[in-house]
Amino acid sequence: MGQRMTDLGLQGHVVVVTGGARGVGAGICAVLAGLGATPIACARRPPDDPSRLAGAEFVVCDVRDPVAVTAMVADIVHRHGRLDAVVNNAGGAPFALAAQASASFHRKIVELNMLAPLTVAQAAREFLAAQPGGGSIVNVSSVSGHRPSPGTAGYGAAKAGLDSLTGSLAVEWAPAIRVNSVVAGPVETELSVMHYGDAEGVAAVGRTIPMGRMAVPTDVGNAVAFLISPLAAYITGACLTVHGGGERPAFLDAGTTDNRLEQQTP
Repeated sequence: MGQRMTDLGLQGHVVVVTGGARGVGAGICAVLAGLGATPIACARRPPDDPSRLAGAEFVVCDVRDPVAVTAMVADIVHRHGRLDAVVNNAGGAPFALAAQASASFHRKIVELNMLAPLTVAQAAREFLAAQPGGGSIVNVSSVSGHRPSPGTAGYGAAKAGLDSLTGSLAVEWAPAIRVNSVVAGPVETELSVMHYGDAEGVAAVGRTIPMGRMAVPTDVGNAVAFLISPLAAYITGACLTVHGGGERPAFLDAGTTDNRLEQQTP
């Protein structure tokens, strides 16, 4: 990030960001590094472009493996002497119609998008609770968990489960640990073309959003930074929606009356 951001009280905080090697995860790491925190990105493979993680550490870990996760968290605490927050960002799913996807496929999607965040949270719990003032967990969820998700049905169901898990852990682990989720809408990353087609397709999707564009990774990163900061000290069990106003209702464009809502331009 080119300029230093407003101080949110995160100077020196150690934050694990799963799936932090690219896309949204890399954007979260960039925001946290810009705020003086020490983001530690973990993923199964190192980033293709290490410059994306300037200011962040990187560790290899498959977050679906409880043994590997426990070892990773213990090593981070050993090296840094603290763990202030965890951001469960790892996730995703390829397009697959529900009737054609195998049971094994659906199981892996739920494992990555719902069970892995629970595994990481469990491994980090005692260390987060030991921090003066407590710790924080942010689960990166999706609007797919709050509306139909055709083509990624298992993913949408897993994200709905993740938001439910967020509320349950917030109650169980309060007041020592705050647990919240960021419910993200479409985000433009280096992988957007896999979901939306070419650059023209990405731009067309952006035009359907009231804010006139898709989110960028740092938009999600800013929301995460707020939720783990002292500014959110009384916020737990919350789902913060970051979707630029959501999806325009189809009827606004489908009707034949003159009462159509014109897209506003800045």
